[in-house]
Amino acid sequence: MDQRDLLFIVMILIGVSTLTVIIVQWVRSRRRRGPGDEERSGNWWEGPWGDDRKG
Repeated sequence: MDQRDLLFIVMILIGVSTLTVIIVQWVRSRRRRGPGDEERSGNWWEGPWGDDRKG
């Protein structure tokens, strides 16, 4: 195994891991948009903060 083979293996691993991350993020975003999603906040920055309760 020379340097070109090692580079090829590393590039294949980077490509496969990138595709895996993209697919997992896509599936998670589609699962979040299910029925009954109205009661949940849409984004992480819209979370229930303590500063919002003024009363």
